[in-house]
Amino acid sequence: MSKKRALISVSDKSGLTEFAKFLEENNYELISTGGTFKHLKEAGLSPIQIDEITNFPEMLDGRVKTLHPKVHGGLLAVRDNEEHMKTVQEHGIGLIDMVIVNLYPFFENVNKNISLDEKVEFIDIGGPSMLRSAAKNFNSVTVITDVEDYQKIQNEISETGNSTIETRKKLAGKVFNLTSAYDAAISKMLLEEEYPTYLNASYKKVSDLRYGENPHQSAAYYVSTFENGAMKDFEILGGKELSFNNLRDMDLCWKVVNEFKNEMACCAVKHSTPCGVAIGTSALETYKKTFECDPVSIFGGIIAMNYKVDAATAEELNKTFLEIVMATDFDEYALEILRKKKNLRIIKIKNQVSDQQTWVKIDGGMLVQDNDNQFSEDIKTVTVFQPTEEQKKALVFAQRVVKYVKSNAIVVSNGIQALGIGGGQVNRIWATEQAVQRAKEKFSGDLVLASDAFFPFRDVVDFCAKEGIKALIQPGGSMRDEESIEAANEHGIPMMLTGMRHFLH
Repeated sequence: MSKKRALISVSDKSGLTEFAKFLEENNYELISTGGTFKHLKEAGLSPIQIDEITNFPEMLDGRVKTLHPKVHGGLLAVRDNEEHMKTVQEHGIGLIDMVIVNLYPFFENVNKNISLDEKVEFIDIGGPSMLRSAAKNFNSVTVITDVEDYQKIQNEISETGNSTIETRKKLAGKVFNLTSAYDAAISKMLLEEEYPTYLNASYKKVSDLRYGENPHQSAAYYVSTFENGAMKDFEILGGKELSFNNLRDMDLCWKVVNEFKNEMACCAVKHSTPCGVAIGTSALETYKKTFECDPVSIFGGIIAMNYKVDAATAEELNKTFLEIVMATDFDEYALEILRKKKNLRIIKIKNQVSDQQTWVKIDGGMLVQDNDNQFSEDIKTVTVFQPTEEQKKALVFAQRVVKYVKSNAIVVSNGIQALGIGGGQVNRIWATEQAVQRAKEKFSGDLVLASDAFFPFRDVVDFCAKEGIKALIQPGGSMRDEESIEAANEHGIPMMLTGMRHFLH
């Protein structure tokens, strides 16, 4: 029986020795390159170097070694095509029945602090070329890019002497799935365009999830191969597995506390909506203030803190049922306390927020926009009455929170806590009534109000005056801005305009 041939060129050599030994024992001749050849020889196998097949030396620092007709002819020849078979025989091209290749580690190096020239050297050319040739000819060629597939192929060869056509087709699909993501990451690095002609995505699956937003929806969790980010490299220090809704809420929660770079900040999120935000001077104080914002909604919610959690804070956290506690770090005693709740997910966040774009899937298309990462640097007081410095600080605090609340969005604050949050309403007056009512239930002192978009009518100002709100901030831009300004002047309420809207639909 004539030998089959397997071409092997891998950077990830885990499991390779055992699989290669199996192939040799099953009448496969092994062809390999560079480091793979050396690895197989040292394992006691008998591989043939690629240049013995091509009769052409490896050159250009390894850039050219497999780009040769004796490789690609052996991969692409259609076995039941007489002309193809005649051609390969005339040119002394041996058929190749299996390709085992994983690519240069571009994904692993693209984010490193190295030069562009160094990153370019991690772009694999020969590997994808062999994979694509083998995948195109999946009727005859088995192509393996994932070490997890070794065992399946081994089982099929043991049973029938060859892989099945169904398996070869699936493995070919995995090739193009991989190379498309690989090319997308390279394209993003080189193009540096915000909105390229083709919208490429390059994400790798971390895990399947139990379900999506609802139990009848399937879901999976992917991370970018190109970008870093807080939701990519976090560390799970305790608790059960994360769900689809957990991950969405974690993302929002962490983005809120990241708005406060120079202050201790804590945020509570429930159903993708902040239900408490506060700043403070100690870990425990900051969490307690957040809890006070909405002691009801925080139940079953998610907490994020942009500081290290200590034992006292952990004790306080454990008094409430929470799904997740996220922080930059936890001291030893805090972890011991939090781990008493077996299901509580304890998440250590390693990265700052780095998202630059928001993608929104619509039926048959995708909407892509810059993230809302800006705040106005041109905030003006437009009323006769000027806000105090304390009121200005309170207004800016509320404005930083309001952009994370679903539109129409209103946040009422005392400057260190978001005491009333109204969002997702179809008109602004309802959101205002909701936020003010909630704030006044918890706090009897001076309150200010921030809006994510303009006041379409003066009714918001009139209501705020009636309820004792002391200062307002909004983008402005309504045809009736003058009516709202006039109302604020009538009621003696300072109002500031930012000129920048913060819708979140």
